[in-house]
Amino acid sequence: MIRLWFNHWFSTAYNIINMIRSDNDVYVICTNKNERSVVGAACDEVYPEPDLSGDEYAEFCISFCKEHSIDVFIPRREISAVSRHLSAFDSIGVKVMTESYDIIHMLSHKDTAYSTLKEKGFPYVPEYLIVNDVHGFEEAYRTIASSYEQVCFKFVNDEGGKSYRLIDDKCKGFSSLYKKQTTRITYADAVAALSEKETFSSLMVMPCLSGDEISADCLSTSSGIIMLPRIKSASKIERMCFDEEILSLIRQVYDLIPLEQPCNIQFKYLHDEPYFLEVNTRMSGGVQMACAAAGVNIPSIALNKLLGKDIPWSIDREPHMITHADVPIVL
Repeated sequence: MIRLWFNHWFSTAYNIINMIRSDNDVYVICTNKNERSVVGAACDEVYPEPDLSGDEYAEFCISFCKEHSIDVFIPRREISAVSRHLSAFDSIGVKVMTESYDIIHMLSHKDTAYSTLKEKGFPYVPEYLIVNDVHGFEEAYRTIASSYEQVCFKFVNDEGGKSYRLIDDKCKGFSSLYKKQTTRITYADAVAALSEKETFSSLMVMPCLSGDEISADCLSTSSGIIMLPRIKSASKIERMCFDEEILSLIRQVYDLIPLEQPCNIQFKYLHDEPYFLEVNTRMSGGVQMACAAAGVNIPSIALNKLLGKDIPWSIDREPHMITHADVPIVL
């Protein structure tokens, strides 16, 4: 029996764990900041996450693996710190489902990821400017706004788009009541918020890519790259899209970045032109939907790959529509 550990994950890890269980004899342990996280309902043992970060957290992880006889560690929280200590995990016989520190560090900072791809000749990087103070922001806004209809911004070190804001000077007044406001901010309010700090962490200012968003769940295997692109929408109904243009873009990313573990590669269209958004170096929150539609189990194949086993796979390439329904789970 393989002993797995998932540290603090999204609630959708509940699905990932059950997908692994469907094909493998595993004993699953999880740690979570939320003692009632639904992820625990899919696990055999549950423990709280410590209030640590960086190298201290990585040292906790190494000790936890020893204490609980972990065979495979599937991290999400503090993945960069964990990746810095892969040799320590290897020395105690623990396989870690993550990329090297160099790759994690490069892809987790959007400015570094974009500049690296541009330097390597990848042509589908959107225009962007990096700023660290409000005056730089004002200048960057004017530059981008002079060429594009809409401008957005986000911190370069961000996960899940928490800091993403679309500048919209019509998001106030009566008409704004018909718009979802969570990601919208007026230019004046953005300037006022940023003015509270003399300098701030690197902020990326770029055109709003207003077309379809493509989220591709991927895994490199000995028999090729599993590529499962989904067109995302606000309705929660997504469509599998095995368009050769998108598949070619994914292959180009793999040619430039030697990704070995499961990941999620995102693109977004503007005026029928696809642009690179980011690579998340972990399984996505929607991987279970893509796998269900395509008839392939990425979490299980990835686990077995880490353990040195090749699992045959094939993909149903029909453009299925896919969604999910909330179901009650007793904790």
